[in-house]
Amino acid sequence: MNFLSMKYFTTVARFRSFTRAAAELKITQQTLSSHIAGVEKELGCTLLVRHVPLELTYAGEVFLRYATGLQKNYEQMVKELGDISENRSGVIRVGVGFTRGMAIMPHITEEFQKQWPRYEVQMVEVNNEEFAKLLADGEIDLAIGTFPEKAPDIEVRPFYREEIVLSIAKSLVNQLFPGKRKALADAVKKGDLSALAACPFVLGKPGDISAGIAHHFLRLNNLHPVVKARSDNIGTLLALSLLGVGACFCQANFIRMTLTPENIRQLDIFRLPAEATYEIRFGTPKHGYERKAVKSFMDTASQLISSPQKR
Repeated sequence: MNFLSMKYFTTVARFRSFTRAAAELKITQQTLSSHIAGVEKELGCTLLVRHVPLELTYAGEVFLRYATGLQKNYEQMVKELGDISENRSGVIRVGVGFTRGMAIMPHITEEFQKQWPRYEVQMVEVNNEEFAKLLADGEIDLAIGTFPEKAPDIEVRPFYREEIVLSIAKSLVNQLFPGKRKALADAVKKGDLSALAACPFVLGKPGDISAGIAHHFLRLNNLHPVVKARSDNIGTLLALSLLGVGACFCQANFIRMTLTPENIRQLDIFRLPAEATYEIRFGTPKHGYERKAVKSFMDTASQLISSPQKR
């Protein structure tokens, strides 16, 4: 038995299917099935109940626990020895939400590649709630998102403060609030959105941070606006806002990093009170070896992505 056996078995246990595990491992199903049968023969016990989906026996659960630990230790050893030998090539897997990744990852990756040209950056774009499990399972090296200051089994470090702003096409502002742009900006910055009762909105779907902040301020002002569109994709909402379809709650850095200067000039961007900001942090496995490349990626990101201007 070797580390390959551990990898094969943990993959089968994860997918509960020889077919899907073989596809992930890029080997034939017959090869994988024969290999697992060989491990069972060597150990003298059955590890899998072969029905659909596959089920682990008690021995399989025990073997999975040891195999997972040994595999993680092996991977950590390879990473540390790679740093000792100054091997500046490899893969760094970064968990990041789709919207945030679209806003910041192209710039960070470009800058990181200047220092680590032989490294591949793999982006795993999933919901924030999935990061803890992916980090614990060794599926990603680093996550960028919202974490509590103290998270179990996760090393958390500050990155930057993200700000939600209210974006409205200037054409719509001129139509609904002629000559009152400054008064509207002053009111919105204090959290008073009452003047926007007649303004249409394009909003995110429940569960998104921007949608949660939007709901907070609309509820605070007892507003029940006309909603012209809803989407999980903030890029779509921002495009609708540019067309004057409705006001959009959006991350300030998404506007700054994805729109052209000409597009930005077509928008009135209204700042909200302090509760419309929140901390974005790095998350890494607490007990794992941190490669030089991962630390360099975080340092590069921190230098490149500045926090919004202080209030």
